Amino acid sequence: MTRGSTAVMASRREPPNSLDFFPTPPWATRALLRHVLPMALGGWHIASAWDPACGEGHMAEVLAEDIALVRGSDVFDYGRGYAVADFLDPATRMTPPVDLIATNPPFNVAVEFAERALEQAGAVALLLRTAWIEGEERYQRLFRDRPETLFAPFVERVPMLRGRWDPTASTATAYAWFVWVRGAAPLPVFRIPPGCRRTLTKPTDAPRFAQAAEIPLFVPSVE
Repeated sequence: MTRGSTAVMASRREPPNSLDFFPTPPWATRALLRHVLPMALGGWHIASAWDPACGEGHMAEVLAEDIALVRGSDVFDYGRGYAVADFLDPATRMTPPVDLIATNPPFNVAVEFAERALEQAGAVALLLRTAWIEGEERYQRLFRDRPETLFAPFVERVPMLRGRWDPTASTATAYAWFVWVRGAAPLPVFRIPPGCRRTLTKPTDAPRFAQAAEIPLFVPSVE
């Protein structure tokens, strides 16, 4: 599952609402890379990553700023050149396996995403509403026997809108990174410090990632 080496389509395809597509602000992924993973990994180096719900590439392309090999796939073809694959299909696997699976999964199947990801990678990072840590069913299916290594809620809010990223948006919804590292003991709650939106946003993010951009999110490699 790799990006093609030919020209990437710049067209945008609207997914059905059932896919729960809420693009991740670039700075929220950089907060994972700068603050959360160093705390959770204990010095373990991440050389490869996979975003299996990559949408238009908002998270995958930021992961690639720090990680040498990043793959992306999604169940829907957004016209950005990523592989089309259903992560919840048992036949969907990354070969060779990656070190990290990081994604912003559809909320209604997030437990299934966590279960599949934990089978396939040594480290897993899911961006979800902080309320996802609650609930008896999630506790029984996931947290009781496989507690997260690190629960990292954002101190500031992470605005996410259906179908697009708006750098000026606001929200009342709270989000957190849920991280599992194979073999690691659970750590105390780590609060992602305020100021990430300001310090981890780049001037190039708006033309690259906002919906109005007419250019692809990435420049494909040529083999």
